[in-house]
Amino acid sequence: MKRELNSWFSPALQKDMPIVTYGDYGFALLFVPTAAADYLEYERFQMMETLAPYINGGKVKVFSINSINNESWLNNEMLGEHKAIRHNQFNEYVYNEVVPFIRNSTSHDTPIITCGASFGALHSMNLFLKRPDLINGVIAMSGVYDLTEYSKGFFDEQVYFNSPMHYMPNLTDHGILEQIRKSNHIHILTGSGAYEDPNASRAFAGVLYNKGINYELDVWGEEWKHDWPTWRAMLPVYLETRF
Repeated sequence: MKRELNSWFSPALQKDMPIVTYGDYGFALLFVPTAAADYLEYERFQMMETLAPYINGGKVKVFSINSINNESWLNNEMLGEHKAIRHNQFNEYVYNEVVPFIRNSTSHDTPIITCGASFGALHSMNLFLKRPDLINGVIAMSGVYDLTEYSKGFFDEQVYFNSPMHYMPNLTDHGILEQIRKSNHIHILTGSGAYEDPNASRAFAGVLYNKGINYELDVWGEEWKHDWPTWRAMLPVYLETRF
């Protein structure tokens, strides 16, 4: 498997941000880490080994970036408004720096699908819904789509606009809604075992349904808990059968 490391000083985040790329061809799958993890998390937990047949076969080219959650929502020493500001800087990093990097590494027409598990599922969904002109779909695994689950009681306009459960019911911009509706790849996956919250996925699927947005909700059984073996089982199924 071809593996390439790159890094640059991010104007949005004012720090060096590494990115790792796996493969040569295929649609672009952009991994967003869980919690406070880094760009090599998916590799450490054997996800890349699991996806090797699809990467080596040219179906997918994977890009994996750092999280900055430990500089925002998971930083207990930080004021809520500063967490929100930092989160918005992360969004700008993805839209204005990572997406062009992917385009330069693939082509302007290559679809970009965000993907993440746990907190990464919320970020992956949010990144897609806010800019469906740049990102073409999402695979969200074991997510909770209400950012107040992580904001420790803080709520302001920026929390609202980064919390899909809050802003999507009120989204009326026809252009953005139509771009979201064009996607054939809104996949909401969850287990029902320990530490999973399938009702969070069901609730968000209901929001999308009420907006006339096509999605796929897939709730796995109680033997599938909130952990890497579940996500290593889920993702290959979707790469094999949906792409």
